[in-house]
Formats: sequence, C-alpha cells, structure tokens
Amino acid sequence: MKKYSAAGVDVDLGNQVKSGIGKIVASTRRPEVLSAIGGFGGLFSAKMGAFKGLKDPVLVSSIDGVGTKLRVAEMADRHDTIGEDLVNHCVNDIAVTGAEPLFFLDYVGTAKLEPARFQAILGGLVRGCKKVGAALIGGETAQMPGLYHGTDYDLVGTIVGVVERKKILDGKTIRPGDILIGLPSSGLHTNGYSLARSILFDKLKLTLDSHIPGEKKSLGELLLAVHINYLPLLRKVHQIAKVKGLAHITGGGLIDNLPRILPKTVDARINIESWAIPPLFQYLVNEGDIVGAEPYQVFNMGIGMVIVVSRADAPKVLKLTKGHAIGKIIKGKGQVQLHADPPGH
Repeated sequence: MKKYSAAGVDVDLGNQVKSGIGKIVASTRRPEVLSAIGGFGGLFSAKMGAFKGLKDPVLVSSIDGVGTKLRVAEMADRHDTIGEDLVNHCVNDIAVTGAEPLFFLDYVGTAKLEPARFQAILGGLVRGCKKVGAALIGGETAQMPGLYHGTDYDLVGTIVGVVERKKILDGKTIRPGDILIGLPSSGLHTNGYSLARSILFDKLKLTLDSHIPGEKKSLGELLLAVHINYLPLLRKVHQIAKVKGLAHITGGGLIDNLPRILPKTVDARINIESWAIPPLFQYLVNEGDIVGAEPYQVFNMGIGMVIVVSRADAPKVLKLTKGHAIGKIIKGKGQVQLHADPPGH
C-alpha cells in the first residue's frame, strides 16, 4: 500500500472520501433503486413505478462530458457547478427524444484525489439529479497520476431514461410551414470553450475578473453560468402543444444539431436577426474575428434548445416559454439555412 501511495495513488484517502458520499447520494434515491453506492453495479427495477402505464417502454441513454469548461473551473478554483452542468447536458440530450430520466452514473478521473473538490463536484451532480427526479446510482472515481497531471481532472456522465415507443420524438412529422422556437441559453453551456479560452485568455490576456462590454457580470461568472436544464419547461410544453421535434444546441451549434432531427425533404430556415445575441457571443465573434456561419457552428449563440411545432401551436408555446420564433421549416434537403432579416421585415 505504501508503494502504491508513493506512486501517486492513495487508496486509503480514496476510500475515506467515498465512504462519506452515501448519505448525499441517497437523497436522489427512487423506489426503483435496489442497490447502495459502492457495489460493482447499480441496480434499478424495471417492474416498479418508472414503467407503470407504459405499454412499450423504450430505454434512452446518453453519455457526455463538460469539455474544457473544466479548465475555467480550475482557473476559478470553483467546482460546485460543474456536476450540475454535466447532469443538465445529459438530461437535455435524452429529453429531445421525449424521454424522462431514470438514473445517472458519473466518472471522475484525476491525478490526485482532492476531497473538498470531489465533494463540490458530487454536490453539483446530486443537485442536478434531484431537480429532475433522476437517481444517482453509481460512478467511478479513478486516481491516475501520469495520465492526468497536477490538479487536472475529467468529468463524464451517463444518463438512462424511458419513453413510450409511440411517443418517441424523431422529427418525422416535421413539415414545411412549421415554426422553430428557440429557448435562450445561459451562456456557452458546455461547448465552445476551447475557442473561447483561446480568444479571451491567450489572445486578449483577460482574467476571470475582467468585464466585457454590455455585461455587468465578470468573465468568470459568465463562463461558469450553469448549463440550463430545459426538461421542466419542456414537460409543460408537451401538455399544451404537439411537439414535432426538439434539438439540443450543443457542439456543432444550430448548423449541425438541427439536421439531426430534420427529414431529408425539408430545411430549417433561421433568421439570425430574430433574437438578440448575448454580449459574450458578440464579443467572442468580434474579437476572435470569427466570420460567416462559423459562430453558429461553434457556439449556441444564445439559443440552447429548439422546439419545432405547427404554426397553429406556435403562439401558445411562445407565450409559455418566452422563447423566440427564430425561423421556419421549408422544402429542402435536411439542412440549415441562415439568413438575416431585421424584425418586422
């Protein structure tokens, strides 16, 4: 054991840290969970409440990370929001299929386990899970000096949800004339940080305490703004309208994410003048000299989720969500068209 510790892996410390997480993780427990944290696998019953009333339940899963937003958390030495970012991102990824989350598992890889940091990350994971009723049923915490260096760590999560087969959202009913409604993002969410950090910190030599034009919040506050969880709002939308498609605007922006739900017979025509681009994105585009369509393929540009509904349903969805009508569906080939028409034109 002493030799392993000398090699950089403190097994005793790892056990001590993990032994204290049972109580906080238990706060996310659902009746279907049959196992406690610490086993080889998480057990979740398929006969209990989660599947009641479903005639043909389909499991939906997704895995993701938070990318180099971790570098910003490291710069700020703030790790209490990163876990919530991860859960929210994964929740949104399965929500676009119409799925409700069931359970979540995490992976934390690090050079050296820091107890306070681990507890902060875990707190964010638990907070995100509790907000949507997902159980945190397991995970992996790995100390790997030599692979990670210094205070480096990585954070990845897997989510599993369920949806009735006939209610799966796959975009097949999207037709010309349907309306695209964009829901505002809180910032970069969890994508585009490599380019943003290059512009802000490498090129402009700014710090997390810096302020950019048009923003009262510091750069650190803007960059660490928590990725929005859209599921609570989407649940309400489903109650008042027939949703034809949902697109989570993550890596690839509007240009690459919308085609994932479009039939090959239509295009999404987006008016980039139909919503106010937040100052952070404007600043990155201007100072980074990012031209053409690239900003809409790297960043979300202020739109974190797109809802596709019929023209008849659009007014009530807009009223409920306070979103923006950012475009419409036209005949095409399954692509995104960007154009710029000032409002009222």
